[in-house]
Amino acid sequence: MQSSVGPNELAQLQSTMQAIELACSSIHMHVNPAAAEAAILSLSKSPQPYQACRFILERSQVANARFQAAAAIRDAAIREWAFLTGHDRRSLVSFCLHYVMQRASSPEGYVQSKVSAVAAQLLKRGWLDFTAIEKEAFFAEVNQAILGLHGVDVQFIGLIFLESLVSEFSPSTSSAMGLPREFHEQCRKSLELEYLKTIYSWAQAAAVSVANKIIESESEVPETRVCTAALRLMHQILNWDFRYKKNGAETAKTVDAFSAGLTDNSLLASRTEFSVVQPGPVWRDVLISSGHIGWLLGLYGAMRQKFSSKSCWIDCPVAVASRKLIVQFCSLTGTIFLSDDGKLQEHHLLLLLTGIIPWIDPPDAVSKEIESGKSESELLDGCRALLSIATVTTPIVFDWLLKSISPVGTLSLLSTLTCEVVKILMTSCMDEETWSWVARDILLDTWNALLVLIDNSENSLLPPEGINAAASVFTTIIEYELKAASASAFKEEDGSDYFQASVSAMDERLSSYALIARAAIDITIPILTRLLSERFARLYQGRGINDPTETLEELYSLLLLTGHVLADEGKGETPSIPKAILTHFLDITETEKHPVVVLSGFIIGFAEQSLNPEMRAAVFSPRLMEAIIWFLARWSSTYLMPSAESISNNNRSVHDHDLQLQQSRLCCSFCCDSTQGKLVLDLIIRISMTTLISYPGEKELQVLTCQQLLHALVRQKNVCLHVVTLDSWRQLANAFTNDRALFTLHADNQRSLAQTLVLSASGMKVEESNQYVRDLVGPMTSYLVEISDKGDLKSIASLPDVILSVSCLLERLRGACIAAEPRTQRAIYEMGFSIMNSILVLLEVYKNEFAVVYLLLKFVVDWVDGQINFLEPQETATVVNFCMRLLQLYSSHNIGKISLSLSSSLISEAKTETYKDLRALLQLLASLCSKDLVDFSSDSTEAEGTNISQVVYFGLHIVMPLISLEMLKYPKLCRDYFSLISHMLEVYPEMIEQLNSEALSHIFATLDFGLHHQDIDIGDMCLRTLKELACYHHKEAGSGRVGLGSHAAGFRDPDGNFHDGILGQFLRSLLQLLLFEDYSTDLVSAAADALFPLILCEQSLFQVTELV
Repeated sequence: MQSSVGPNELAQLQSTMQAIELACSSIHMHVNPAAAEAAILSLSKSPQPYQACRFILERSQVANARFQAAAAIRDAAIREWAFLTGHDRRSLVSFCLHYVMQRASSPEGYVQSKVSAVAAQLLKRGWLDFTAIEKEAFFAEVNQAILGLHGVDVQFIGLIFLESLVSEFSPSTSSAMGLPREFHEQCRKSLELEYLKTIYSWAQAAAVSVANKIIESESEVPETRVCTAALRLMHQILNWDFRYKKNGAETAKTVDAFSAGLTDNSLLASRTEFSVVQPGPVWRDVLISSGHIGWLLGLYGAMRQKFSSKSCWIDCPVAVASRKLIVQFCSLTGTIFLSDDGKLQEHHLLLLLTGIIPWIDPPDAVSKEIESGKSESELLDGCRALLSIATVTTPIVFDWLLKSISPVGTLSLLSTLTCEVVKILMTSCMDEETWSWVARDILLDTWNALLVLIDNSENSLLPPEGINAAASVFTTIIEYELKAASASAFKEEDGSDYFQASVSAMDERLSSYALIARAAIDITIPILTRLLSERFARLYQGRGINDPTETLEELYSLLLLTGHVLADEGKGETPSIPKAILTHFLDITETEKHPVVVLSGFIIGFAEQSLNPEMRAAVFSPRLMEAIIWFLARWSSTYLMPSAESISNNNRSVHDHDLQLQQSRLCCSFCCDSTQGKLVLDLIIRISMTTLISYPGEKELQVLTCQQLLHALVRQKNVCLHVVTLDSWRQLANAFTNDRALFTLHADNQRSLAQTLVLSASGMKVEESNQYVRDLVGPMTSYLVEISDKGDLKSIASLPDVILSVSCLLERLRGACIAAEPRTQRAIYEMGFSIMNSILVLLEVYKNEFAVVYLLLKFVVDWVDGQINFLEPQETATVVNFCMRLLQLYSSHNIGKISLSLSSSLISEAKTETYKDLRALLQLLASLCSKDLVDFSSDSTEAEGTNISQVVYFGLHIVMPLISLEMLKYPKLCRDYFSLISHMLEVYPEMIEQLNSEALSHIFATLDFGLHHQDIDIGDMCLRTLKELACYHHKEAGSGRVGLGSHAAGFRDPDGNFHDGILGQFLRSLLQLLLFEDYSTDLVSAAADALFPLILCEQSLFQVTELV
């Protein structure tokens, strides 16, 4: 990289520059872009292009050419770093730094930013190579620039470089360099401990040095750019994920006493982005003791006062950067504060809150200014600041902050602000997202941050004023939701996505509302009861007279909100009664007077009216029924027939245990195991059956009924015990079996309902449960056998009614298989056994109907998966033989092969269908494999001579030709395939000799494909397979046996060329991957495990110098 060049070299450099300039111009003009891109790429890929790149940067008049030259320096240097001398490395970094400093006033900012970024990336690449003195030299140059000794433009460029540097050293924003994670972590640790605080101090000093000039000037001055960049850099540094103490030890993320209520971010809604700042005590002097925060607030306040007449000032870069930094300081917490019972942090937050108050208070005046044209940015940042403070404090401290300097607390201000924002929402267009939507979401997250702790704690931590504040907010929210629901009543379906959204899509917002309601549960439960009873009465009184649409929409919203207030979702577990309910209403001793019981009774009584055909037609629209079914599903999981253990769990680790236990029993006693509980259960089942039969075509309603409500009833054994004794449940089962109306349900609902009905057998004795399942599925299997035995089946099979019947029956039987339990295993086995021949007949007939073929295969997969581990030897042989016949039949009809004569769209569709079929077949073989691993039969010996490994290898012979490398691009199919192959070759490597050469070649080709797969799990499975194959061959060969035999031996082709055996080929492939290709460091251990036995098997090959 010499600076002096001769005439010939100069001509070559000019030619290269002209080529790059021409390529950049061609791309800009869209002229032959492929050739232009190739020309630019050739510069990046050429060896040591640094002289040409420097020439272009220094001489070219085309900004894009300079940009590409900088990028080429970066790519080449990263690629060739190991071959560069120490002097060359330092020269590259110095050149980039000097380049941007010398051209600091250049108008092409994006070129300057690119060169700065390249300098930062190269400095990081050499971070562990450069000595401390060399690093100090680089930083000394940057510090001179930031001090402003060379002018404002150079000062700005210095800050831009540091911004790039911090970004590069942060793992979340660092550039890929093809280096292990440990390198990036070492760089990050070094910068954090040795330079990050210094960089922050430089940025702080730079901002202070230009602040007076900005405030004193009547218009924008160049110093504004410097101040903005400095503030932005400080904000970026505070976003750093601080991990290390001063001594280099990694910190544990502990919370001090003051922040005992520090909210886990995972508990908050994901609407608002924020981060907690915990830099540690070493930062106390620069952030807290220095008066830096007071200076920052004073700077913003001075600029705000001076430029307030200019409405656009709020959104100018320096104002935005200042507010962002202020908001970030609100998230400061942890050991940076003294252990003084939180006094220092209280002072810190109070100082910030004092500066933020003018942005948001008084809320009505601020909102009027925004509606009159003022920017909303300041208000939104004020809301974000409140969220940050709420995240690092307890509710009591949060409220006290403002109360210490004013008559009202911070909770009251938050309440007033939230109410004002919601009122603005009421008056704005509800179909468009405005600033008030954003503010509402931020404020709801703030309430979440405060109240999620209360909702999960032993005691209520909200002060009395806070309870009134929460009640006020909830009242305003209800008013808004009812108005919004009423307004949406007569809109077209696509007119308002917000209010026509499904129940699940509204959960996030309603969950926030529920937390607020529970904070003032004594007030909000009676409010909900009053509003619901008023609308119930309005419907009854106006039936047949007034249009009920508005009232129905209001009820829809109220039911959803009430469900969220009364019960939690409880996915994967039985939800408990919310603690807010258990800790209130302690003075009530009679069940029928408990507010939760009264409210629940109102809704259940209203839902019962849907059983009346006349009322159902007049009042209960499908949309209202969705809300009712959803409410009953959520409510019943918590309150319907709870077990004694569940009631006890509601009160575990809670003070005033006796009173809490009394509350829990009061809430649940009206629906316990008594007659009342069974009556409510019976009512819910009858409502469900009415919903399925009387609302045909209502998919969302049917999904809620089948997959949520009915499923919720059978997932708790204490409820199941009563479900199966009810006539209504038997009527539902009978209707499902015999009523043709239920054949119109969607396939997913058919399967779910069958699964639910079979699961209910867990409430019976073993013999009773098997007979119940036989009675349930018997008519279905008989009908399927009847269809398959029809003499004219081939002529009628394509009729829509016949396809629908077959599909529905298969979906139902799949649902029964999925619900199989040990107690019902015998009945499910008999079900599958009775239709084995029918399955084969239907597979033959429907060989050209992709959808039916897939259903047939999935039924077999689900049936075998649930049965194989319980079968006796003779039954196992029967099932295995059936599976072989199925595989042979699928293969014999060329099912899964794609005709090239089809159009591209049909080929794509055929590939998708084939992928689904093949995945099902692989799952079938995997299920058969499990018999050798887990066997619950009474005689687990292979008395019948069924060798599962032989069966599966035979199945692989059939399936393998249908699986191409193209098909393995489907992620799920790929994972299933390699999971099966790795299992078979690891557990039964000796069976590999039984595979024919075509199947074996296919397996080895796919293993090589898997080695280079981007999915780490697939690569790991392939490496484990190679390890086991090599270990098997090495052990066998060492014992004088053949091992992998001819497959492991090399051979010469007719032309005399030598070809490695399969282990030699994989040794070459694995070394190529490890030495010359990119791969995840997570695979290093597995690769080492595979490499060692491969080397032992192919020692002579490994020693060949050409290999390495």
